[in-house]
Amino acid sequence: MSTPSPNTETIVLGGGCFWCTEAVFDRVQGVLDVESGYSNGETVKPSYEQVCTGRTGHAEVVKLVFDPAQITLRDILEIFFVVHDPTTPNRQGNDVGTQYRSGIYYGNEAQKQVAEEVIREIVASKTYRSPVVTEVVPLANYSAAEAYHQDYFLNNPNQGYCSFVVGPKVEKFQKTFASRLKKA
Repeated sequence: MSTPSPNTETIVLGGGCFWCTEAVFDRVQGVLDVESGYSNGETVKPSYEQVCTGRTGHAEVVKLVFDPAQITLRDILEIFFVVHDPTTPNRQGNDVGTQYRSGIYYGNEAQKQVAEEVIREIVASKTYRSPVVTEVVPLANYSAAEAYHQDYFLNNPNQGYCSFVVGPKVEKFQKTFASRLKKA
């Protein structure tokens, strides 16, 4: 994980399985670094196995370092709300448990305000038939996931979950936000 500079911002997002969210944001222009991790639980530096029990209180998240001169937090959140389902509490597809909850874990009041504003706009647009359940809370107790989780889709594109779950989310991002793709 690169160290944020004065010209970057950091936001932590929980959109279900971190492999999916990381694979999407790795491709977003202006996102400088993506790290899979765990946040907002009670256990200090939990293991993947501990988080999977649902007893640590952590969410699977991605920590994004981005350049606000290239992409705004609002733009990042618009992508976030397209590539996951913010209406299913503690679930994304077949992944079920509190660790798969939808969340925006902010570092300052300005980020909180942008997140709440984007959610209000989504609700007002009636994009979803069900209520948006994304939690917007201060970042707490973050730790990086184990090394084998980092760049998982990149390193394991033919693994079953990657082929059938991660890949389609990446394709959806690429079709919906073609103008936001990193240049090769």
